[in-house]
Amino acid sequence: MTQGRRSAGGDTEAVAGGAADPHRPGGPGPGPLDEAERLSRDELAALQLERLRAALAHAYENVAPYRRKFDAAGVTPDDCRTLADLARFPFTTKADLREHYPYGMFAVPMDRVRRLHASSGTTGRPTVVGYTERDLSMWADVVARSIRAAGGRPGHKVHISYGYGLFTGGLGAHYGAERAGCTVIPASGGMTARQVRIIEDFRPEIIMVTPSYMLTLIDEFERQGIDPRTTSLKIGIFGAEPWTEQMRREIEERLDIHAVDIYGLSEVIGPGVAQECVETKDGLHIWEDHFYPEVVDPVTGEVLPDGERGELVFTALTKEALPMIRYRTRDLTRLLPGTARPAFRRMEKVTGRCDDMVIVRGVNLFPGQVEEIVIGTPGVAPHFQLVLTRRGRMDHLTVRAEARPGTGSETRAAAAAAIAQRLKDGAGLSADVEIVDPETLERSVGKIRRIVDRRGE
Repeated sequence: MTQGRRSAGGDTEAVAGGAADPHRPGGPGPGPLDEAERLSRDELAALQLERLRAALAHAYENVAPYRRKFDAAGVTPDDCRTLADLARFPFTTKADLREHYPYGMFAVPMDRVRRLHASSGTTGRPTVVGYTERDLSMWADVVARSIRAAGGRPGHKVHISYGYGLFTGGLGAHYGAERAGCTVIPASGGMTARQVRIIEDFRPEIIMVTPSYMLTLIDEFERQGIDPRTTSLKIGIFGAEPWTEQMRREIEERLDIHAVDIYGLSEVIGPGVAQECVETKDGLHIWEDHFYPEVVDPVTGEVLPDGERGELVFTALTKEALPMIRYRTRDLTRLLPGTARPAFRRMEKVTGRCDDMVIVRGVNLFPGQVEEIVIGTPGVAPHFQLVLTRRGRMDHLTVRAEARPGTGSETRAAAAAAIAQRLKDGAGLSADVEIVDPETLERSVGKIRRIVDRRGE
């Protein structure tokens, strides 16, 4: 981290529940803690059990697919007497939501639904999410809490470059920022050159965007002859895709900001399920008063103890329109004790998904492994794709990575050779590497599609 990074919240605040940024003086301290953030672990557990029993009853009584799944598993809401009893209940998967598309998993009549969101549906039917008025208010609350944990304060201007529309990112961040007392700049995605001009003219302190698109914006600043470190931005809240510590370091060093992680998924609520605290940057504190986490073995479904890595599972404790019981996220992480917010457990930064792992000629490979190699290669931007094809009977991998602006052909050739060698040395995998022009790889809502599997074509 750079030592000269600017303060996001003025002088360091001595507030219980967190410490100042240990890497430099004058860093942003924690914002004012709300009532739930001050709970003891025992008080939180009592609240969770009360809300969990109510959530199970709500789902069982009002959603026929849940009632059938519970009955088939031989459990009823009355069987949940402790938090550990949740493990007796069946999982919910994306396939359940698609099977009952669009409204078959809703627990309230449509006249109580105030908003609909949906996934992109690129791999099948989209998953549709509904929100009551109370759901929307809770969502704004948890995003506002996340912004405060990131160092945001009332009066800060928040530049939102997440996509608006059916994607939950834009509107989720928007209403949360307003609830936090911030001024919203609803830039949405795209029109990169115009976004740079807006940041220069409107002078926001905070940006909320995917990390990959933030790097695109940094490149555009430099293309326009603007030093990114001179902007008004102090805090970046990045989510909607996995990103590594290497990417955090690059963003912080090139932009001179604090880069923190936000986590969410539309099926559970959208952004705001968990947030990294700026004063520690040591993983994302899960807002457990609303979202109960488990980590399970991806193969057996067995609940794993805290500290062991596995698949993240969430139960929504306070949702009305779309109850979510033991939803399998496919994200890989582990649960750790709370630090800046002691009552809330942390989840490690997600750098991969169960369904993101590819097996090439018997070698298991995650995109995060490739990202670490790409980021450490001179002349190459952290934008890449893994393209899987067949050559005869054998799988073949091609890594396509974008060059940084102005990178010449000799540097590109050297970068391709370096990436191929490091991949062979580190993962034991041979691959072709193509260094393509900047902004060549297809993006959706600011995100690059990391895996393109053409083996069945």
